[in-house]
Amino acid sequence: MIRVLIADDQAMVRQGFAALLAAQPDLLVVGDAADGAAAITAARALQPDVVLMDVRMPVMDGLEATRRLAGDAQSGGPRILILTTFDLDDYVYEALRAGASGFLLKDAPAADLVRAVRVVAAGEALLAPSVTRRLIAEFAARPRRGQPRPAALSTLTPRETEVLRLIARGRSNQEIAADLVVAEQTVKTHVGRILTKLALRDRAQAVVFSYESGLVAAGE
Repeated sequence: MIRVLIADDQAMVRQGFAALLAAQPDLLVVGDAADGAAAITAARALQPDVVLMDVRMPVMDGLEATRRLAGDAQSGGPRILILTTFDLDDYVYEALRAGASGFLLKDAPAADLVRAVRVVAAGEALLAPSVTRRLIAEFAARPRRGQPRPAALSTLTPRETEVLRLIARGRSNQEIAADLVVAEQTVKTHVGRILTKLALRDRAQAVVFSYESGLVAAGE
């Protein structure tokens, strides 16, 4: 059973998402919160697997709440799924750096919400192509300052490095398998090893790491 906490300052949004998720046999809504500070308190008490986190909330915004939950052992390490408006919030890059595992449009179909919760709970990242493009554009606007590449990159095999580059370009496991002409399970094994070697939480952090380390350059 996947335990879900909903954090949004609009009661109707919380109630609507709760009703939708509660109708699924494998999902359990354990609580909700109207601001980021309340979300942190609730997450520590209720130990959800996934937190649906709005960005613009009073008291404490979703970005700061995400940062604290991602680095707070007391919270039990929930996965954070950012709720965003149609035109996307301006916090894509910072939310990923803060520890978010994915983004979901608030007006997405009901089936997409259910799928998103399951994907994030399973440890995968949920990065829509539009979000990946926004992330790449953000990096393109940031000049490199000649930092040396992290030593951890040298622990990757050539094939793992190749897989990491494809992850950074937004490829799914299925697409990577097709590109490299290998089994999808082989790709999953590579991804698992990459995350372990680089001490990364999930694919979302792998994308950020790839650009920040200079392994992949925006516009490649």
